[in-house]
Amino acid sequence: METHSTIEKNPTAQAASEPVIRIRGLKIAFGSNTVLDNFNLDLEKGESIVVLGKSGSGKSVLIKCIIGLLQPDDGEIQVFGENVLNMGHDQLDKIRARVGFLFQSNALYDSMTVKDNLEFPLRRHWIQIEQNVVDEMVLEALGNVGLAHTVNMMPSELSGGMRKRIALARTLILKPEIILYDEPTTGLDPITGREISELMVEIAKKYKTSSLIISHDMKCVKRTADRIAVLINGKCYKLGTYDELRSSPDQMIKQFFE
Repeated sequence: METHSTIEKNPTAQAASEPVIRIRGLKIAFGSNTVLDNFNLDLEKGESIVVLGKSGSGKSVLIKCIIGLLQPDDGEIQVFGENVLNMGHDQLDKIRARVGFLFQSNALYDSMTVKDNLEFPLRRHWIQIEQNVVDEMVLEALGNVGLAHTVNMMPSELSGGMRKRIALARTLILKPEIILYDEPTTGLDPITGREISELMVEIAKKYKTSSLIISHDMKCVKRTADRIAVLINGKCYKLGTYDELRSSPDQMIKQFFE
């Protein structure tokens, strides 16, 4: 029987000198609409990169390609040094167990309690753990987002900000080495959005996770980004820190900071 240690961070994780995600020449089109066109990006271990772009620029398409939900037309995506585009279903599942994904919509199951929602990833990945250990993991994950008291509540009983936190707790239960965030503050009021942004930073520090964040919320971008990748015309147009890009004279960059 596997124990709690089976889902701790993988001891064979890549060295800091090798990116945990490497994207080269990524291209994907839907009919005549080219969304990503020779897109390149490296995410280093322990780093948080925000992909910044206008609505419809291909930000969400990018992370769906990374976890194998979409198949690009060309290019290479390496996660932990392995090309995910050549993987079969079983191999992809092993990678996905190490990569957390926070959906924009939260994707909680309305018919399940908070506890059942958090246990779902364990069942999905066929992780065999004694129930008392599972209970501890659920409470730990909920404690990380400040919502241990909601364990037996239903999603319908929670506010929008609380549902976002529960979705993040569910992502954390497998202790992922990478977390992909899809518009984590969209639809939240400014105060709750700030709280979620600060929580993302706290989690990255506590678990030393690498984060790829899709956002156009500049307050979230400023709080969470070590570097920002500006996605324009399907390419990584510019890569730099918040301060570097904010001071850029390039009007294509300045438009995001005005």
